[in-house]
Order: sequence, then C-alpha cells, then structure tokens
Amino acid sequence: MLLQRGYRYALSLTHDAPRAEDLVQDAWTSLLGRGGPFHVGYLVSTIRNRFVDEKRRSALAPVEPLDALDAPEEAPARDEGSIQADRAAMRQALERLRTEERETLYLFAVEGYRLGEIARLTGRPEGTISSLVTRARQKLRRALAPGNLRAVK
Repeated sequence: MLLQRGYRYALSLTHDAPRAEDLVQDAWTSLLGRGGPFHVGYLVSTIRNRFVDEKRRSALAPVEPLDALDAPEEAPARDEGSIQADRAAMRQALERLRTEERETLYLFAVEGYRLGEIARLTGRPEGTISSLVTRARQKLRRALAPGNLRAVK
C-alpha cells in the first residue's frame, strides 16, 4: 500500500511510468539503507527530493503552458471510444501543467491532503499551495472546455 501510494505520487510528478518506478525504487532503497521511517510522509518527501535532484541534474525543458494552446478544434464525437478520448484529453491536459501544479493537484485531489499538509510536505508556503491548486484547476477547466478539446487518435 505504501509503495503504491509512492508510485502514484511519483507518477504525478514525472507523468512517465518508468521514471516513476525508478524514483520509487531509488527512494525506497534510500529508506531501507537508513532503516526507515516507513510512513507515507517520509516516502513522499524522499521521492520529491529525488525528483528535484534529477530535474536539476538533467535541466529539463519547461512545459508549454496551457495558455499557449493552438486554435481549438471540434470536440470528438461521443461514441464507444469517447471515454478513452476523454482520458487521453485529460492526460494531455495534465502533461501541460507545470510539475509543481501537477504535484500539488495530485496531493490535494487524489491523496486528499489539506493545503497545510501539502505545504509541510513540499516546503512551500500554504498560500503558494493554494495558488497552485487554483491555477491547476483553472488550466484544466480551460483545456477540457468543449471548444478546446483536441481530437485524439
């Protein structure tokens, strides 16, 4: 259960399954080497620190903001594949969020942490966390609005 939560968190940061698996494995190896503690807060912090270190080392290119979407296309037709199209559109929208927005939204919406708890886990002020959640939700709403959905193949 603990490793599954860690994997979901790592996946929210990387949006790439193999990278998420590597992050969790690296963090778990570190925890085992230290002899614990084995609780979700410590695992999340370790995963986050490893991710930040990796990001600094590789100097990842910034993600294109949702504000820079191309001209909107027609929404995909609703048929049997519409659920898959909706999932793909959501995945695309999430990929365009900044890492900090995606991380904060995941901790808030999926894991159910309160803003203050997220602030403590990530080392950011609570006001910053609140702004990140609000901005991420607004960007997702705009990206998933009927006029902005892209046809997914």
